[in-house]
Amino acid sequence: MNQASRPGRGGRPAQISADQITAAAIEVLDREGLEALTMRRIGAHLGVAAMSLYRHVPNRDAILARVVNHLFATALAGLDAGPTWTGALTAFAAAYRRMLLEHPNAVPLLATHPVDPDTAVPVLAVLLERFDAAGVGQEEALIRIQSVGVYTLGHALAQVGTRGAAEGADAGAAQDGADAEYYQRWFDAGLQALVTGFEHRGATR
Repeated sequence: MNQASRPGRGGRPAQISADQITAAAIEVLDREGLEALTMRRIGAHLGVAAMSLYRHVPNRDAILARVVNHLFATALAGLDAGPTWTGALTAFAAAYRRMLLEHPNAVPLLATHPVDPDTAVPVLAVLLERFDAAGVGQEEALIRIQSVGVYTLGHALAQVGTRGAAEGADAGAAQDGADAEYYQRWFDAGLQALVTGFEHRGATR
């Protein structure tokens, strides 16, 4: 049972919050897969009745949205963007990919549930600053960031497939060292081509 949900004094259940529900949902997702991510299963993980979750979130879709937004924000927390937009974009891709491979069961979820713009734009502020300093407008900057984000997500989906914790394996155990090295080389080559292409696009516009 989640420690935050242990009964309090007099046998009354401990209070839960939307943030605790999100954290529990991520734990269930990592261990058991997306299909197991139900209100009942999350409630059981927290040690509360499923109906009590509705006091904090309207439905399962709202929980999925919170999971997506939380994972994306966490991936980019404290991002070392460097002084240039090319370095910032590369760092963004590396951080995003690292999070995806740490949560393989979340990859299909992020592929089908986009991050809320109200969450994404503030998180991406440090990247946008690097583009702005280079004279790249926000609309063009977002095109470049979104393109790299979609590439990173698609590549992670190709790497983890439908495997993961649902089959008793995590991202590290799902592949041997040779496979992981191959995917890393593939990802790096594609990312470099994207960034170089955007550099050329900027130079010719």
